[in-house]
Amino acid sequence: MTTLTHEEIVRGLAENREAPNGAARNAHAEALAGAAEAGGDRALFREALDNLINAYLYSSESPKILVPFARLLQEYDKDPAAFSEWEAHSLFWQFKWVATAIADSPGIPLASATGWLDEMERRYRLAGYSERPVRDAELWLAHATGDDERAERAFRSWLAAERDDMSDCQACELGGQGHYSVLQGDDAEALQLWRPVLTGELVCAEEPHRVLAGSLLPLLRLGRTDEARSNHLRGYRMARGSESLLPSVGRHIEFCALTGNTSRGLEILAEHASHVAPLANLDDRLAFHGGILVLLHQLREQGHGDLPTVSYEGTPQTVSGLYEVLYAGCLDIAGQFDARNGTARVSDRFLARIAQQPLAADLPLGVRSTGLPRPDAATVEGAPSVPAPDAAAPTGFTELVERARSARALGHPGADGLWAEVALRLDAQPATDPLVLADLADQRALAAARGGAPEARELLAAVRDEYRALGRAERAALAELRMAGAAAQSAAAPAEIRTMLRAALRSAEALDHAEPLRARRIALAELSAIRLESYLRTVEAAGPGVHHDHGHPHEGGQEHGHGELAAELTAFVAIHEEAAPDLVAEAEEMLGRVTLAQGDPDRALPMLAASAARALAAGRPWQAVDPLVLRAGVLMSLDRAEEAEQAARSGLEHAVEVTDAETQAVVRLTLADILLRRGETSEAAGHALTAAHWFDRAGLGSDGGAQARLLLARAYARNERTAEAAEVLQSALPDLLEHGDGQTVFVREFLGDLLRRLGELRPAAEQYLLAAEVTKGWEDPRPQASLAQSAADTLDDAGMAEEAVAAYERALELHRRTGADPVAEVRVLRSLAWLGLREEITAATVDLARGRMGEAAAVLEAALADDPGVPALRSELAQTWHQLAQVLDRYVATSGEADGDDADEHTAQSRSAVLSPVQVDALRLEEIELWDRSGRTYAELGPEHLRDRFQCLNNAAWTEQERGDTEAGAARITALIDEARALPEEGVPDWLLPSAERLLTQLNGRDA
Repeated sequence: MTTLTHEEIVRGLAENREAPNGAARNAHAEALAGAAEAGGDRALFREALDNLINAYLYSSESPKILVPFARLLQEYDKDPAAFSEWEAHSLFWQFKWVATAIADSPGIPLASATGWLDEMERRYRLAGYSERPVRDAELWLAHATGDDERAERAFRSWLAAERDDMSDCQACELGGQGHYSVLQGDDAEALQLWRPVLTGELVCAEEPHRVLAGSLLPLLRLGRTDEARSNHLRGYRMARGSESLLPSVGRHIEFCALTGNTSRGLEILAEHASHVAPLANLDDRLAFHGGILVLLHQLREQGHGDLPTVSYEGTPQTVSGLYEVLYAGCLDIAGQFDARNGTARVSDRFLARIAQQPLAADLPLGVRSTGLPRPDAATVEGAPSVPAPDAAAPTGFTELVERARSARALGHPGADGLWAEVALRLDAQPATDPLVLADLADQRALAAARGGAPEARELLAAVRDEYRALGRAERAALAELRMAGAAAQSAAAPAEIRTMLRAALRSAEALDHAEPLRARRIALAELSAIRLESYLRTVEAAGPGVHHDHGHPHEGGQEHGHGELAAELTAFVAIHEEAAPDLVAEAEEMLGRVTLAQGDPDRALPMLAASAARALAAGRPWQAVDPLVLRAGVLMSLDRAEEAEQAARSGLEHAVEVTDAETQAVVRLTLADILLRRGETSEAAGHALTAAHWFDRAGLGSDGGAQARLLLARAYARNERTAEAAEVLQSALPDLLEHGDGQTVFVREFLGDLLRRLGELRPAAEQYLLAAEVTKGWEDPRPQASLAQSAADTLDDAGMAEEAVAAYERALELHRRTGADPVAEVRVLRSLAWLGLREEITAATVDLARGRMGEAAAVLEAALADDPGVPALRSELAQTWHQLAQVLDRYVATSGEADGDDADEHTAQSRSAVLSPVQVDALRLEEIELWDRSGRTYAELGPEHLRDRFQCLNNAAWTEQERGDTEAGAARITALIDEARALPEEGVPDWLLPSAERLLTQLNGRDA
């Protein structure tokens, strides 16, 4: 092996500290420690051991810290004086990690574990540290061994002991205290303890990551599902991919398994497939694999045991196969802990965890996931189950049949469910009623017609004949009418469809005049003829060979012959208003849609309102949902937001009995959109969440579901729930990108904004650049320029100077091509000026920066020549002068630092030559002149720029003092004070006079 030099080891340690956590970092740290020991430099060896301990800690190999820690402790015992104060503090701090590692390692005998704990207590006492960390470590060892009395004493002593600089941060301590409360069965107490961590008041390297995961099941058990959902979305984003947080990842998988989100759980498992292996940290392995086993157990219970899942040690596994492998491994680990601890506690807890029952039947999470087959009885949280018209469950078969027929006659959405129950119970009946058999055949034929099945016409014809044979002419007439609709769906010839419609109408008219349903059957035949005739006219106008959507033939007439269709519907309403109010309501809704297609929304609104009102009056509230939702959308397009909200809320209220998943989704998405536009973001988020879930149920997750998730993300973002917004949006991104370039650009820019707010700068810049790529072919280059500038700003923030410069140069080129946004152009120029000074500050780089600032000023001056009264342009010009002065000030300051005795090598290399006193004075005079010019412009712009003006005066005054002219600097501030005191008291901001007087005192050399 090649021997590393001292410098190579030092450089390697610096690189290793910045490397991603994991096995590769650990291996490199091990090699560096070995090289440092071989080199004989004890100080460097100690540094390498410390680095190795930290590398192990934040990985799945944390138990390995015992060996390097023992070596470091030996070094300390040999020569404590060789350790700096910081090194000694670090050593004692790491004792806490060792105590945890020992407790989590069943291979270490209990006596050894207790001995290490005693050693920790002795050393802390001798070093003068509080016993607080010792009692914390004692708590968990006592709890693991089943010594609950000792654990409780240790817990109380932990809380009572004084905090000092060896204590864990408060976020970590509260995390442990809350976890202990959960183990004691007090979820509410745990959540109360965790509150400062969950809200972000207290944070550290791995908090709130761990607490967010730990809070999931307690929140579910307390019924606080909204918080649980939020903590999952936020927390998994933090824990994803981190080796040291695999137990937290396991908790998120477990949460999905227990909330009806097994498909989401499988996706999280797939993202961590490489970690589904025999981890070195057995406690982490038990925790992580335990969460996976909860998921696999639920999947097996649901009948998905044969579903393929991730591999284990290179062998592909099904759900059942992986369950068996992980279960055996975890049971063995639990047994090792129990053997070491002398109690069955670990095994008992493991088995209880795996056997948990779901805590929520179907909790919508908002994120998109690939669905699995679900039981038909599953319902959406917060959405109604759909009862039959009579809430009481039928007790006998005859009563069930009568209820099914009543629901069918009423057109109730629950009718299909009742007939399905009839079919299930039919075999248990002693005799078979031919009419019941005909009714069930009718249901099957109707389902086939709805689905566009090719055999629908034959099935309906058989039903018609069966009803005729049984003397049920009114049912036969209805089946004959449905045959015409099925013919249209199967693209039959128009002449054939018209013939069938005439036959259906004759059958309705031939019904006995005493038949109560005769008038209704005639009205239904006429309305069907109007609907289908509109479609047929469209087909004939288009000519042969043109494809048509036969799934909704009644909508075809919206493209051709709007006037004729409107006249037919109007006549129908007038004729049948009394006899068939529900059919008239349907006709009025169609008439409203036709009127909208004619471009007259104001005239359509009363038609849609009349349709909804008539449906309600007819006792069919579910029929009012569609016209109300459509009316809400029209009202919103006319900026009548309050009325739109009322219509949408009414639609949601009447959707309580609607069984169609798509309708449930649409009504909620409509209301969510209206509420978001009205600023009701929290409620909007709730409806968008449920809408997405319903769209998924309808098989429309990639269409309507994607739009619902986009709206949900927007609502979360407005509520400052940025991490949740990003998680939801990223899950729907592949679907959203399929909806055109306009939406693609919007979504990518929106995601970029979210990621930037989260500090995920490189991914954010990538989204901006991808969005910009889409806009390249657009006629207007301004969107591309704006996106390129956003990418450049983000790359700059990420420290990627070279990439930022390229993006800024592209943005500048595009801005100059349009000439439409001088402010944006100027900001790009100023950013380029500062980027040129990032690597080194020399005469050459300062000249380049000065040139960029000069270009920016020229752009603004040209714009002001065309329109002198634009305040924004004058403000930007003042800011440009201000920033140029700052550039010069940086140059002077850097030159002064480089000239000092303690100038470091980098600073010395960052200048081409030390400035002479004459050059420095000239630059300072220029700075003062620029700040004066900027300050005067801010003064002219008025009180809203007072802080900017004060900053200019402050900078100019201190620069005067640096030139040795304190009086000139003080005079500026004195003049401002006099000016402020001469103004009316209400015109002077509270901060101004105290700030100015404090600055004057500092300039005059007196204490503030």
